[in-house]
Amino acid sequence: MKHPACSIDVEGDFAATSPGESSKPSVPFLPTVSRRVFLQSASALGAGVAVGLPQIAAGQVEREAAATVAKQVDVTLTVNGKSMQLTLDTRTTLLDALRENMNLTGSKKGCDHGQCGACTVLVDGRRVNSCLTLALSAAGSEITTIEGLAKGEDLSPVQEAFVEHDGFQCGYCTPGQICSATALLQEVNAGNLSQVSWKSAKTQHLDLNDDEIRERMSGNICRCGAYPNIVAAVRTALGKAASA
Repeated sequence: MKHPACSIDVEGDFAATSPGESSKPSVPFLPTVSRRVFLQSASALGAGVAVGLPQIAAGQVEREAAATVAKQVDVTLTVNGKSMQLTLDTRTTLLDALRENMNLTGSKKGCDHGQCGACTVLVDGRRVNSCLTLALSAAGSEITTIEGLAKGEDLSPVQEAFVEHDGFQCGYCTPGQICSATALLQEVNAGNLSQVSWKSAKTQHLDLNDDEIRERMSGNICRCGAYPNIVAAVRTALGKAASA
């Protein structure tokens, strides 16, 4: 004997049907929504969102402002052998601290993106782009700027070489060029290699040719195009250092 088929009634209960009746489940009644009601509901929802958006945006602005609020801290910087205590914003770059707070304007602000090298100074003997270096990170280090290379009236060997070969025109990039070349001498003495050194396979006895000098000075841009004179000045400075 066959069991009667079952279907779901409008309340969701199982109801028995005879074999001849359709076993397709009945669908509960769905209320219809007029176009006017739909548009009114959508408009009300949109208005609520529009009212809340300015409040959300204002809250985001307040959070961002609180995260970037200026913080003043005391820091001691040792520049050209002299220590100076400053109160700086934590976001102050070393370049701005030198120029604006210590009146050492020899280091120039060129691109302010670390691409031209006009702001190059020495930190513990290493050349850095001071526009990308936070002043706080240089605390406890020995900082040397273009003003600290000469000893009284006596120019440094690199400064003398730049004067001898006229390694500058407008002079804007010259402080960074000289600081970079000064660090170059120290790097060569330490046996540091460049990309040219590896390509030439001369990693034991450095051949300080013009290609080496150009590679090692490539981080400093001269918009006047005095590169031949700069290379000649660095070559002379290298020769003086080697014979000293």
